[in-house]
Amino acid sequence: MPDELMPGELISGEFIGRVTGVIAKVQHIPPESVTIDSTFEELKIDSLDGINILFAIESEFDVDIPDDAARHIRSVREMIEGVEKLLAAKAKKSAEDQSQDGQSEKAKSE
Repeated sequence: MPDELMPGELISGEFIGRVTGVIAKVQHIPPESVTIDSTFEELKIDSLDGINILFAIESEFDVDIPDDAARHIRSVREMIEGVEKLLAAKAKKSAEDQSQDGQSEKAKSE
């Protein structure tokens, strides 16, 4: 599994490349044909393709894309922005959990 990205790093060329690479792989199209400004319609991505892409993106980034959010994704940019938000929320929750764990351990030792 690739390393997770932290919120400040997300909209980097590497992050965009990872998302567009997943889309290209699932669609069996050249990676250079998928850009941040591509729409799913331009890439001939139908609803079944979209589901397969969502599963691949969830696996690549270890996130769960809510069904209601998934229904509204119509472009590569929307996919990238959605994954960025999910990763930022995940990183924030992880940091909060670690902070709470540290406070619990401190309370136990007192």
